[in-house]
Amino acid sequence: MSKIGKRPVAIPSGVTATVTGQTVKVKGPKGELSVVLNDNVTPKLDKNQIIFEKKGEEKQDQASWGLYRALVNNVVTGVSKGFERKLEITGVGYRAAMQGKNLNLSLGYSHDVVYEVPAGVTIATPRPTEIVISGIDKQKVGQVASEIRAYRKPEPYKGKGVKYEGEFIFRKEGKKK
Repeated sequence: MSKIGKRPVAIPSGVTATVTGQTVKVKGPKGELSVVLNDNVTPKLDKNQIIFEKKGEEKQDQASWGLYRALVNNVVTGVSKGFERKLEITGVGYRAAMQGKNLNLSLGYSHDVVYEVPAGVTIATPRPTEIVISGIDKQKVGQVASEIRAYRKPEPYKGKGVKYEGEFIFRKEGKKK
């Protein structure tokens, strides 16, 4: 029994949801998103909540039940509150700045790294060592954060690089004489 799949998705005030066949469309103050479910799960709109029912008792039906409930919940949260991911930059001379619609990163290479911000995602740099990524699509926000972090992952000796806020970097001891 899926612990996540059996819980209904509550629709907050100011958000409208429509269910047509296997497609769930959600519209809110921040924008509009939709999710297409596979045939293992059936969504039903009941007052201010969406209920999911699985077709059978097979393992794939169980997995899809919880997965699609979580995806629809992320869509509802995204159009009402939005998602945010913060990155921290550590290292001497390492910094980030927005130049127009591009993110300019100085990460210790011989050249600056220019990252083009995709549509649906906004990036802000309140400080030169902090990057704030926000948007309504949780997957897109996480993907952008991962791509920026991949330019210079934190290394274990000095901790230099780009890391998620609150991420623990296991530090190694250096060479001894």
